[in-house]
Amino acid sequence: MTSTKVEKEAPATHPQFSFADADVILVSSEDTCFRVPSFTLRNTCGFFRNLSSPCSPLDGEKTQIFNVDEKDKVLAKVLSMICGLYTENWESIQEVEDALALVQKWDAAGPLSVIRSAITAPVFLAEPLRLYAIATKFGWDEEAQLASTRTLTLDLYDEAHKPNLERLSARHLMMLLRLHRSRRDEFKRLVDGDGVFEAGNSSRYLCSGCGEPLNNYTWRELKARMFMEMDRRPLGDSLCSLEMEEWPEALACWTAKCQKNDCGRPNYNKLETLRDIRGCIDRLPLHIW
Repeated sequence: MTSTKVEKEAPATHPQFSFADADVILVSSEDTCFRVPSFTLRNTCGFFRNLSSPCSPLDGEKTQIFNVDEKDKVLAKVLSMICGLYTENWESIQEVEDALALVQKWDAAGPLSVIRSAITAPVFLAEPLRLYAIATKFGWDEEAQLASTRTLTLDLYDEAHKPNLERLSARHLMMLLRLHRSRRDEFKRLVDGDGVFEAGNSSRYLCSGCGEPLNNYTWRELKARMFMEMDRRPLGDSLCSLEMEEWPEALACWTAKCQKNDCGRPNYNKLETLRDIRGCIDRLPLHIW
């Protein structure tokens, strides 16, 4: 950013930023002028803290002009927060990231607080990895936890997520990977236990109708499929869903019956088993810690 003194008013002024008491002009990279009071800049931004007032008002002979690197949209968004003109109309998380870069450059605490208050809007939650990167960068713990929960619908090993993951610090990347892995592994531990799922996991479980030993092959196959699904989508919302109803492993498990000729009793109670699977998912950690 450079500062110069001029003796005439700069052209192409932004219509929202033409204050009567303006004595500073900020010129965007698109050559649009933003006329704002130096008093406002000094009292809201550490970067402008030592900004001196010009020798005369704007309609006099001299005005300070600063050339900045940002485009109109970014500059207008940040200045609207600084000057009390802010309206919450963010269009994308990219717009937030651009604004945050300028807020950091100018050391503007007020806009940073405003952005934090809006950062969990649905438009940003739709891109949880980018939101997680922003929240962890600025130390916003509650927002980072919420974003980490929203990442549970993602397969972090998908190449499409590599650019966003590379933006994270090693510490925060490991925290996110640990959350995803712990949900998968804890789910496996729970469904492998013979407390809740005794009929499927006990080494010798007998048919409740005739006492014939059960063949648990179909349950083991379903568990393997559920483990793979939790690895792909750790939220677990695809389990016990209509999607799961179409799995060959699920169909085989729910139709498995005692092989004794005069029995044919179902090996597993489908509704109770699905309820217990859902109970296991509900016990899993939901966010980073």
